[in-house]
Amino acid sequence: MAKFDLGKLNSKQKMELLDLLWTSIEQLKSREEIKNFFKDLLSESESVMLARRIQIAQELLNGKTYQEIMKEFGVGNSTVASVHHWLLSGFGGYEKALKNFDKTIKKRLEKIEKAKGNDRKLAKEFGTFAAIRHKYPMHFLLLNLLLDKRKKS
Repeated sequence: MAKFDLGKLNSKQKMELLDLLWTSIEQLKSREEIKNFFKDLLSESESVMLARRIQIAQELLNGKTYQEIMKEFGVGNSTVASVHHWLLSGFGGYEKALKNFDKTIKKRLEKIEKAKGNDRKLAKEFGTFAAIRHKYPMHFLLLNLLLDKRKKS
């Protein structure tokens, strides 16, 4: 992220800018909306940098040492120390975000596997095109209506 001199802003300006950011994020309802917002807001390297901090926090919470983290992720001592400092004296945001992370990922993977299983079943039963029609019914609305009408006849 580009450096910005916070000294150029007074406290009211800082508060207004941060309120704009937090309120913008608060308005987002789904994972997809959040993902698209951050894709528009941040460059890919900025996103990866923030994700790397979360990953470091996760490893610290899992009991890994600074040395292990530095070696695994190729980051410096100051990066790990900064994240550790935020974990110890921050506002609890890392812990809150990471609390149910493993459960969320597990549910997402199960959902993906179930969908893959359903797609495989449909592909075996009806062929690949039928599986696509089933997965994206609105794209094939007219065709599906015609085929359903033929089946009923």
